[in-house]
Amino acid sequence: MTGASPAGGTTTVTTTDPADPSQLSTAQLVSRMTEQTSTLVRSEMELAKAEIQQTVKDVGRGAGLFGASGVLALYGGGALVATVILGLSTFLDGWLAALIVTVVLFAIAGVAALAGKKKVQQAAPPVEATKRNVARDIAAVKEARS
Repeated sequence: MTGASPAGGTTTVTTTDPADPSQLSTAQLVSRMTEQTSTLVRSEMELAKAEIQQTVKDVGRGAGLFGASGVLALYGGGALVATVILGLSTFLDGWLAALIVTVVLFAIAGVAALAGKKKVQQAAPPVEATKRNVARDIAAVKEARS
């Protein structure tokens, strides 16, 4: 490239086209690769951050909807209990219908509590089960060696 020098003469300056990598030196190529790698990593990190934020938003919305459905189901259960009481009250006094439904609900809760207690008692602590398995493994290895 030719240009005017400050002293009034002409100066020839050789430049390389940055779009043509074959004209760049090794140092320039390494520098360009470092910049591009850095840019790529930053871009990927920003993309991952955006994806995680969107996922968290979606999970939050889903959890909110799930919680709302649980509350509505609880209200539905209460309405069902009220319906049963009102249905029984057509044949019995209102207080007696409510008492019968209450006793039935407590009986169901008691049976569920006893079943849950039994399952919890049956569950062996994980450490105990692991100890038994390790002891069996050691015995099997000893048998195989002899």
